[in-house]
Amino acid sequence: MTIFLSILLVAAMVATLVALVRGIIAFLQEGSEAVRNGEGPSAASLKSNKMMQMRVFFQALAITIVVAIMVLAGRN
Repeated sequence: MTIFLSILLVAAMVATLVALVRGIIAFLQEGSEAVRNGEGPSAASLKSNKMMQMRVFFQALAITIVVAIMVLAGRN
């Protein structure tokens, strides 16, 4: 069980890193777009926001997995 959770932890950590990098790239693209007056957020801005939300989700998942591993290790 601990091996399975360790594999899930690595997957969650990689997913966090990927979401972070994609969010930063989208944020940088947003800075290069012209500012639109009254048209709402740009597509890059929406993508950046979505990627950062996914990063937070994957970080929470990774923390939950770490807690599960610690609980299982404490039982032994």
